[in-house]
Amino acid sequence: MLKTPAYAATSASAGLAPFSIERREPGAHEVLIDILYCGVCHSDVHQVRDEWGGSIFPMVPGHEIVGRVSKAGVEAGKFKVGNIVGVGCFVDSCRQCGACNAGEEQFCDHGMSATYNSYERNGVDYDRSRPTYGGYSTRITVDEKYVLRIPAGIALERAAPLLCAGITTYSPLRRFGVKAGSKVAVVGLGGLGHMGVKLAKAMGAEVAVLSHSPGKREDALRLGADDFVATRKKQAFKDHANRFDLILDTVSAQHDYNAYLGLLRLDGTMVLVGMPEPTPLAAGVLIMRRRRLAGSLIGGIRETQEMLDFCAAHGVASDVEVIDIGEINEAYERMLKGDVRYRFVIDIASLRAD
Repeated sequence: MLKTPAYAATSASAGLAPFSIERREPGAHEVLIDILYCGVCHSDVHQVRDEWGGSIFPMVPGHEIVGRVSKAGVEAGKFKVGNIVGVGCFVDSCRQCGACNAGEEQFCDHGMSATYNSYERNGVDYDRSRPTYGGYSTRITVDEKYVLRIPAGIALERAAPLLCAGITTYSPLRRFGVKAGSKVAVVGLGGLGHMGVKLAKAMGAEVAVLSHSPGKREDALRLGADDFVATRKKQAFKDHANRFDLILDTVSAQHDYNAYLGLLRLDGTMVLVGMPEPTPLAAGVLIMRRRRLAGSLIGGIRETQEMLDFCAAHGVASDVEVIDIGEINEAYERMLKGDVRYRFVIDIASLRAD
């Protein structure tokens, strides 16, 4: 076993602090990755503070990982030592169910093994004696089936958030048919929303940002949006009724789905990728124009690689603020205040230097 420096929360009320974990030597089909950068996702805060319930402590967060292969198992053929790779939101699945066989491992019938706050597997079943630890650490060992190739041309610190924020927004845009000329609205301009704008624009869509904060107009246009709609006033929903083919809703705070659904055209779709508190829904707003309300959860390994290649081909990457690991608790508080443009990324060299 390999002693590995990390940062962990030991309870829901504890801040993140230096911690030591053990990583295994790579098995036959595994690779050992020296982590270079790890993005900071809002879900890290939720899970560290046990806001969703079921948190496993001690917890080493982080599921937006970019690093370099330092060792490969004897039968690993996908990656070689020195390759730049990524690890996203999960590190294993049952590999036998219909979802896994279809390349939709995130929907594994037996549950995916999340990169942290989950358990490694013993075949189909979880091995509850082996919790998973994430990317706020200097290295990680993963089966090569669950590792991504980071294409040349994307700055590594800007590639890290693509492993969650990128695929979370790319997958629904692709699945619901966004193409050149599509009219797309992105609700919210945060870590997810800013990627939604960039990706929809790269797909050729006409993109509008819908935001409660008028001060985000300039940033929205800088990121590539064609229009900005301030939604604080109810008149905005009347002025833009029946306008969009697809609405990508990235907001995690409670808001009125019915008002936003009214902005869709006939056969339009609103896709939820945020997870707010329960919101009342009126059937009429769906029925009268055959609208759809859908949800989406990250993507499988195949689609995530497709997303990375798409980003490299179109010059798309996350806007980031790079921090040292010692700044992580402050970063959590700033993130809760919306004080980041648009994703914190930890330089793991700062953890090695501790």
